Amino acid sequence: MILVNNLDLFTSADTFNSRQVFVSVWFTVDVWIFGSGTKLYVTDEQVVKPVVSVYPAASRAHLEGKSSLLCLASAMSPPLVQFSWKRQKENGPLEELLPAEGEQLELREPGRTASILLLHQQENSTYKYRCSVKHEGGTVEAQREQEVSSKPVPIPSQYQVLLLCLLYTVLIVKSLVYCCGLSLLRILRNKGPSTNCTHAD
Repeated sequence: MILVNNLDLFTSADTFNSRQVFVSVWFTVDVWIFGSGTKLYVTDEQVVKPVVSVYPAASRAHLEGKSSLLCLASAMSPPLVQFSWKRQKENGPLEELLPAEGEQLELREPGRTASILLLHQQENSTYKYRCSVKHEGGTVEAQREQEVSSKPVPIPSQYQVLLLCLLYTVLIVKSLVYCCGLSLLRILRNKGPSTNCTHAD
């Protein structure tokens, strides 16, 4: 095989020292294959990274002992993002959240996307959760972590319950006395002008 440096001088039919010269031309073609559900955004806008925030989504009492967190990605371009959650036990290493430890729901609307994480946490454990968002502009993490504790809520003692009952009773009696006092003043005010009118006659 003969390598030729200047290919402009030869064609495929040219010979070099009685040997046939074959010119091989390579083309590089980028082929992109998209799966089902893929969205392609063609725009002249610049890529803008999202602003990421994490919040507690609801109280544990409303979710029958389960905790939930909300991660919000907003003000990004293009609008497609992918959420991921990590957690850290007290003074422990940062670890990926396994699918069995939480359910994830995504809500999309123009300008922002939210991920709600419903946690199935073990009893008597406290974790700090961190949300990160993968975007075309790069991966962005929330500025602060959210702590979730599944320690049991202390039950008030019998003494505390009695004290609360006494306090509520005193407040109710005070309200009744106030209402009765106002009613009595009103009756006396109404009687005053009527007696004056009878004396005038």
